[in-house]
Amino acid sequence: MQAQPMPATPVVSDQSGINQGRFIGVLVGTAAFYTITLLMLRKQWYKKKVPFHSFNDNGEWLQMDKVGHAATAYCMSRGGYELMRWSGVDERASILTGGLLALLFQTTLEVYDGHAEGWGFSKGDMLANVAGTALFMGQQFGPGQQLVSMKYGFRKTIFPPYRPNLLGKTTGQQMLKDYNGQQYWLSVNLASVLPVGPSFPRWLNLDLGYSGSGMTGGHENPVTFDKDGNEVKFTRYRQFFISPDADLSRISTFSPSLQRFIGTAQFFKIPAPSLEFNRVKGLRFHPLILPKE
Repeated sequence: MQAQPMPATPVVSDQSGINQGRFIGVLVGTAAFYTITLLMLRKQWYKKKVPFHSFNDNGEWLQMDKVGHAATAYCMSRGGYELMRWSGVDERASILTGGLLALLFQTTLEVYDGHAEGWGFSKGDMLANVAGTALFMGQQFGPGQQLVSMKYGFRKTIFPPYRPNLLGKTTGQQMLKDYNGQQYWLSVNLASVLPVGPSFPRWLNLDLGYSGSGMTGGHENPVTFDKDGNEVKFTRYRQFFISPDADLSRISTFSPSLQRFIGTAQFFKIPAPSLEFNRVKGLRFHPLILPKE
């Protein structure tokens, strides 16, 4: 038996065209989000402006930052698309708008980086931004659903206290800066890619995850001391995970608007048992939440 294609979020037919109230609200809200976010980032992260320049950071952080760029671009593309569809915009225009909005936002940040002291315009970051956007747009234009989505997970680690200015002082900062605590997942909807029967749960996904650990610097770890003055050395290594997941946007009892919201908000991986492999600690099983390390 063949699995029937399931839309990422069940699509409502365009009976009445664009809903002007929703459409205007989405335009105003998107413009406000774009402007306020960039102003806040410019105030907090881009205080000192220097001539535009580029740099190569492709070897930093075990490429965790590059995967993060792709995941963020994917999430923003999907969010823009879902908002447009919710407003009554047709499918093709919604896909293009979501992707272009994501690239506009991410490219603006890269230009800011190009004028920032200590950073620079990164071609690797831009390539990752395009890849994340293409992952969403390609699936939506092709099969018309998200067979594979990207998700984000986080756990607190022991590393930020050793370099709080770089890895973050608060939990909110660490969620953005501590690459040791971040995980990025490719979430595959099983019913959409396997020949399963009609009783198979359409919401069941299988996730493949990636992370890194032992990093207190971009390319290498600087000399670090504990509170007693003893030198501490950390081993940098990659981590690979496999875990079940649930795509709640495929539950048909929810309203179409709620399904669209869930499809966007589910950028965060639901905690679930996982199997990990890394070259330092080998194969490990985690019952629910990944351990602090």
